[in-house]
Amino acid sequence: MYRFLLSRQWVMLTLVALVLIPVMIELGFWQLHRHERRVAQNEQIARSLRARPVPVGELTSPGHAVPRSATWRPVSATGSYDTEHETVVRQRTAADDRSIGYYVLTPLDMKDGRTVLVNRGWIPAGGDLTKFPEVPAAPTGEVTVTGRLMPDETTASSGIKDKPGLPPRQIMLINSTAQAEALSRPVLGGYLELAASSPKGTGQPEPVPEPDHSGIGAHLAYAIQWWLFAAGVPVGWVVLFRRECKDRRAARQAAQSVPAPA
Repeated sequence: MYRFLLSRQWVMLTLVALVLIPVMIELGFWQLHRHERRVAQNEQIARSLRARPVPVGELTSPGHAVPRSATWRPVSATGSYDTEHETVVRQRTAADDRSIGYYVLTPLDMKDGRTVLVNRGWIPAGGDLTKFPEVPAAPTGEVTVTGRLMPDETTASSGIKDKPGLPPRQIMLINSTAQAEALSRPVLGGYLELAASSPKGTGQPEPVPEPDHSGIGAHLAYAIQWWLFAAGVPVGWVVLFRRECKDRRAARQAAQSVPAPA
């Protein structure tokens, strides 16, 4: 009665089902791991933002790669801005994620002879992208800044490609190693995303907002969805199997009820 299971159609159907079940289970775990990573990242960001500000030199140094555990940590630095070597970072969005402009990157020379890069915030792009834009003047004299410590940007980490031949004082990536070569002096690894300044100055760039760490996405829902699909495959196979048996039984009974020719 069950010889139909050896037919090409049913062998293929069974093989496809056997392949789909582990694939869907694995896809569910993949989404679960993405959910767990997102939750862990949000918790890490929240812990970092709540931490007490410390001098930037306690968490980084020239050539130092800022680790994930120190990213977003509040840090402080005191020194004077080197506006002569100020640069702008191209193709950056404002807080509304719609307007394209620049980040203003200004070196802050500290009293110990080292320099830290400060992202002072966002400004809109001007009409002529080949010229250095009009940048709000940084506060003069001694300045104490507080901000979030960020790791150096690379093409691999940000997805932004560095471009050769840019106009003077325009860059694509915030990278302390590249800036140290341009400045010919020690630059602390990473950079500072400005949150507060004393003195503040007037007409300053739009501050970069804190990262949104409230959302967790739909990865957990997708994981459950994949597992339900995996559970549905054998159920569907059984339904098709029972329907095939029923149809064959009915066909056999119909054949048996046909009277033999006289």
